[in-house]
Amino acid sequence: MPAAVRGYNASTMNATRTLRRPRVLIVGCGDVGMRCVEQLQHRAHIFALTSHAERRVALRAAGVTPLVGDLDQPHSLKRLAGLAPVVLHLAPPQKDGDDDTRTRALLAALTAPRTRAAARAGLTAHTPIGRQRRLRGAATSRKTAETAIVPDAPPRAAPRRGPLRVVYASTSGVYGDCGGALIDETQPVAPANARAKRRVSAERQLRQAAARGALRACIARIPGIYAANRLPLARLAKRTPALIDADDVYTNHIHADDLAAILLRMTTHGSPSRVIHASDDSTLKMGEYFDRVADAYGVERAPRISRQAAEQQLEPMMLSFMRESRQLANRRLKRELKVRLTYRDVDAFLRTVRAPRTGGN
Repeated sequence: MPAAVRGYNASTMNATRTLRRPRVLIVGCGDVGMRCVEQLQHRAHIFALTSHAERRVALRAAGVTPLVGDLDQPHSLKRLAGLAPVVLHLAPPQKDGDDDTRTRALLAALTAPRTRAAARAGLTAHTPIGRQRRLRGAATSRKTAETAIVPDAPPRAAPRRGPLRVVYASTSGVYGDCGGALIDETQPVAPANARAKRRVSAERQLRQAAARGALRACIARIPGIYAANRLPLARLAKRTPALIDADDVYTNHIHADDLAAILLRMTTHGSPSRVIHASDDSTLKMGEYFDRVADAYGVERAPRISRQAAEQQLEPMMLSFMRESRQLANRRLKRELKVRLTYRDVDAFLRTVRAPRTGGN
């Protein structure tokens, strides 16, 4: 067989295998989203919504099919309806207001009726790939640009004709200040700032959509995310103060790779309308966390100041995190999802770091 033919056959087989893979849509494909891509890339046909057209090259290089759309412009989201039966909603809310209008626009797009051309062709999110090809051929003359991407079969873990499944990346900030108490997922939400209120808005919208039967949703409440590229080294370099121990607050943490694994696990094992704390086993105050990172990287620890001094010296955004103290119980994560963390706590990760050597040989 000529080499050119062999190459053509191989590329055709690869394309066919890709089309037959379960489809997953990632909305908000930043650092954590790309970690999800890395863990998923040989098991699913991944789509990613991006509002930046220039990101298409990088997404394609990672094996992702990019879709340009903006959650702040609902008309740009029309192609999302029926595209994939599993959605990872990782996009943050907009920067103002108490209502998360981005989640509202996304849910409207995901649950919208199929376009007329797709309906006339008889296509659904669960139509077998062979039938899709036959129906697409019959409806070619009626297709529009909006129906150029047609979904194929759902993930094997989902029921044949089950509802759309959405996993939402929320925040532990929805609880507000808990005075350092250990809390589980039954703790009532009490958002203390507009950012957290928008997250509560998104959670409620998802629950309401689930109650209508439009989708199945599960929610991950996420604390501070860290990784080698997500450490407070710049803050330490600037000598930004932390609170003295008597005034300090408890914070919670999760490594970005573990978070990606948790979110993917929730797509197949998350119970409907269930909240999960995506948190590791760390029990650290904020200043302790900064000290551990400083020691691991061989840099000077942050200076400590009182809360009263912090109120005068630090920016409002930073202060908002210093006003909330809580510890997240993660029993559901382990018992229901049976997740085994790569980094059970911050120290487990920092033990993999070697501080730069100083002094002589």
